[in-house]
Amino acid sequence: MKNINLLKNIKVLLVEDEHSLATLLQNGIGDYFKEFYIASNGKDGIEKYYKYLPDLIITDIMMPDLTGLEMIRKLKKNNPNLLAIILSAFSDKDKLLDAIDIGVMKYFIKPFDPDELLNYIVSVSNKIKSDIFLLNDNFEFHISTEKLYKDKEYISITKREILFLQLLIKKNSYIIHEDEIKKYLWPNEDVSSERLRTFIRRFRSKTSKHIIQNIKALGYQVIPR
Repeated sequence: MKNINLLKNIKVLLVEDEHSLATLLQNGIGDYFKEFYIASNGKDGIEKYYKYLPDLIITDIMMPDLTGLEMIRKLKKNNPNLLAIILSAFSDKDKLLDAIDIGVMKYFIKPFDPDELLNYIVSVSNKIKSDIFLLNDNFEFHISTEKLYKDKEYISITKREILFLQLLIKKNSYIIHEDEIKKYLWPNEDVSSERLRTFIRRFRSKTSKHIIQNIKALGYQVIPR
């Protein structure tokens, strides 16, 4: 399959309450991606989205408690650029129009061939994720290798600093609150604001003061080139 290797940079979250279909897709196409997470319903999907920050969501429409469309609407309030593919057992015109209205990429009617889904994702893979993110001050972060360069020269940063940069890049134009950063970088620790500020000062000393900016009383934001 042409360009199938492009999928190795992409993290996918499948939200599907039908266990047999979720397992079929995980076994059939999951290994092509960098990560392939599964959530069993809309509420679980929201939790796992913020935990794993996937590049693409594939979701069923009809699920208990929270439908796929309702889940996408909630997530798009924080990330309007969210990319999503809808799965449905029904060719419901109203639901299709709702999906178009909230910016869903594609609508697949069940039953469908997993290879058809895979081929579609390959065809739009460049829209889902570019491998290089350009930062201010001539820095660039290579997403697939998780390496940072300045003027093509490699800059050594720690694993936690890589996670920090990945979080900023994922949210790109959005301000990320201190509490969200602390929870993401130190998930099992009670971290003080001073420890976070010390961490960021060290990161800036290795890189540049102009890669990220502090939005007073709100949080931090990446500065793209």
